[in-house]
Amino acid sequence: MQEPLTIAVAAYEGAELLDVTGPVEVFNMLNRCLGESQPKRPGYRIVLLGEKAGPFTTCPGVRIVADHAWEELPDQADTILVPGSPDDALERAMKNERFVSWLATDGARARRLVSVCTGSLILAEAGLLKGKRATTHWMDLERLRRDYPEVLVENDAIYTRDGAVATSAGVTAGMDLALALVEEDFGRKTALAVARRLVMFLKRPGGQAQFSTQLRAQMVEGGALAPLLAWLRENPCHKATVEDLARRAAMSPRNFARVFLRETGKTPARYLDQLRLERSVALLEETTLPLERVARDSGFTCAEQMRRAFIREMGVTPLAYRTRF
Repeated sequence: MQEPLTIAVAAYEGAELLDVTGPVEVFNMLNRCLGESQPKRPGYRIVLLGEKAGPFTTCPGVRIVADHAWEELPDQADTILVPGSPDDALERAMKNERFVSWLATDGARARRLVSVCTGSLILAEAGLLKGKRATTHWMDLERLRRDYPEVLVENDAIYTRDGAVATSAGVTAGMDLALALVEEDFGRKTALAVARRLVMFLKRPGGQAQFSTQLRAQMVEGGALAPLLAWLRENPCHKATVEDLARRAAMSPRNFARVFLRETGKTPARYLDQLRLERSVALLEETTLPLERVARDSGFTCAEQMRRAFIREMGVTPLAYRTRF
């Protein structure tokens, strides 16, 4: 790598601030880490684009300054990143023919095209997601699927990668994706150094899902099952059955199943499987424990039960997952 890789953040009036600054901070931290450990190795050149050069206002009202207008990027970008935005700002960006036309042309030429949050809708509007796997914020998944049926929408992913195109879910997921791009460009060891400096996970616990069981548990705080879900978070290795959980919640199994589905969106059995799966994912990524031990420490009855859960939920075996990650 002889020259820095140019990352062009293609922003616009009303863009979500963290969609812009979150990934930029990850890329900038890479530059800082390289400056300390490998000062002669080039990192990233970060360029902020807007409708015109100069200041513009982001969604929360904070003003930031574009280096150039979209079409005036001095060099060919290695990576173009499109942030998302809420409601009216998103509609204006998608209807901006100048922006969408430039993106369709220059985005197709870049080595990588990246979106954060609802930025994927802008990519889709520019025709850049046809036949591609993609995701977006969970609140906009149905819109992406409905308005752009040629896009292969992935519901639960924190981020997706399909060839040269990468899309991410809401807000902070853009930082997860940026970290994955750092790992791709500079290797796992360097990406881990960046993650440590930013106090981030290199890969989130629970795998790459927008709705881990931990997040679902947070979403039902105050509900009838809040104490039970808190107990499950604190006892991830406990080999509880659905009947055990119903007794702990002081409910009949039938009523427990009904309340559980209403509050979490999952059946008790599916929730337990996902909780165990998330625990096993972390152990496979972070340890060299044998599969039987991983299964036992994750709450599965045996390695075969874990294998079936992996194939059902993730489409790969635990061994294949460990080899990959």
